[in-house]
Amino acid sequence: MFRLLPGIALCLAVTLSAYALAAGERAMFGVAWLEALVLAILVGTVVRSVWTPGAAWHPGIAFSAKYLLEVAVVLLGASISASTIVAAGSALLGAIAGIVAAAILVSFALGRLFGLSVRMALLVACGNSICGNSAIAAVAPVIGADGDDVAASIAFTAVLGVVVVLGLPVLGIALGMSATAFGALAGLTVYAVPQVIAAASPFGAAAIQMGTLVKLVRVLMLGPVCFVLSLVAPHIAPQPEGDDDVVAGEAAGGRPSLGKLVPWFILGFLAMVAARSLGLFPHAVLAPVAAVATVLTVVSMAALGLGVDVRSVAKAGGRVTLTVILSLVALGALSFAVLSLLRIG
Repeated sequence: MFRLLPGIALCLAVTLSAYALAAGERAMFGVAWLEALVLAILVGTVVRSVWTPGAAWHPGIAFSAKYLLEVAVVLLGASISASTIVAAGSALLGAIAGIVAAAILVSFALGRLFGLSVRMALLVACGNSICGNSAIAAVAPVIGADGDDVAASIAFTAVLGVVVVLGLPVLGIALGMSATAFGALAGLTVYAVPQVIAAASPFGAAAIQMGTLVKLVRVLMLGPVCFVLSLVAPHIAPQPEGDDDVVAGEAAGGRPSLGKLVPWFILGFLAMVAARSLGLFPHAVLAPVAAVATVLTVVSMAALGLGVDVRSVAKAGGRVTLTVILSLVALGALSFAVLSLLRIG
């Protein structure tokens, strides 16, 4: 725990700054145009751009970005009941799998078109289509990806994730989308769970609930995708001999463990949804639980911002840049088309 304290303290400082800026917005304009969730990312990114935290800060930042977020996601399940899932509709839940599969194929085709290696194209495709860094980390050992490719993919996920969080609400407002429709769009397009919450927050609680639900269903696609890739991987050309940067994988055969394919916090989230639906939570505890989930999410967003170095994107090259951006545009267009077809919003 002592090793975690510096990084956690830094994340808390960024979090307090974000809340202070949000309070300043309300005092000056009567409304906070940028919520603390978004401001935490921005402040953290600014800090990271002008100062690189040393090794002593890393454990606490990583803990805040991962474990505090996972606890927040589990607690968020208490705010969602079975009626919310029913309201989403079986057609939408079924369409998520189709969107993920189509987005992977389109993104992979774009990567190959622009001359990316098979492994790099797969990393970009899976990271873009499923859940950003988590998908990249899970897929890398399955396909034996090069460490440089992994680093470049994660860099783009971090930077473009922030851009999407800031830009998507503007698009939703311009299109006059309802809270439910925008939450679904955020869940289908934004990379990480905390980013979905931040993007959906301007549209209210209904958007956050829908976005989180759709996003977690999307994350569950990571298991089937990794299984398919494990069957395809033996047919991918081997890495050059002597390459020490190959991600060898953490399990035998280079396949990730079951815990990585179905993260514990998704199971916890579903358990909380079930408990809420069965009426096991007293109504008086729902608001405090939601408040704790929000604070933990803001802290994790601060950690996320502290991990974003906008200068790293320039090192990845124009082909990767073009592939990632066009893949993201394709995912957004596909998601919006499906929502329109299903008459959501």
